[in-house]
Amino acid sequence: MTKKLAKIKYLPNNFQIIESGDYVECAVSKKKISLENLTYWNVELQEAYFSYKEAFEKREILNKE
Repeated sequence: MTKKLAKIKYLPNNFQIIESGDYVECAVSKKKISLENLTYWNVELQEAYFSYKEAFEKREILNKE
């Protein structure tokens, strides 16, 4: 079975599946994140993060700009 990239709308405490799929991609590391394990995202940027480390790294990048 082929894994399919999902299209997601990230909301403050949840997310909405726009187009069904099995995973999303981390905006920082490009790692695949299964929807069951999706925990970290940025609502304003509409980006997912693999873990708190990638979320922190993205925040640090944004703070430097």
